[in-house]
Amino acid sequence: MRVGIGFDVHPFINEGPLYLGGIKVDYKYGLKGHSDADVLIHSLIDAILGAMGKGDIGELFPDTEQKYKNIRSSKLLDTVVNIMFNNNYKLVNADLIILAQEPKIKKYKKPIETKLSKLLNINANQLNIKATTTEGLGFIGRVEGIGAQAVVLLKENK
Repeated sequence: MRVGIGFDVHPFINEGPLYLGGIKVDYKYGLKGHSDADVLIHSLIDAILGAMGKGDIGELFPDTEQKYKNIRSSKLLDTVVNIMFNNNYKLVNADLIILAQEPKIKKYKKPIETKLSKLLNINANQLNIKATTTEGLGFIGRVEGIGAQAVVLLKENK
């Protein structure tokens, strides 16, 4: 069994859509990033790569590469899931948390869970999604951006 942890943050921008967990969220701001800046998927990718000992998202998908400009993070996750399977790992469970003062996440949790379960090729009960605010503290509390953390447990298929 191998554990991995991931963390990501992105600042808000005035234009562009907001994606969290592969789902478009109805909100007045988007997130700034080289890709679609989906912090939840980015933290999940880092957690999976970390559990396998395969580096991080920036090494695998550098922001200096034009081919990743504006790419949907769900496509990046597809690549990482293939790497996971090709290295004989299976995801046991994932625990994810979205840190956002705004927007409210509650109504998006189930669609995110459904989308990520499909992308990860797991049952929904292997995935837990939480959301919290920072009670008005820091850049998240000032509604300047969103953060996300992920913890995964992988099992090696022998």
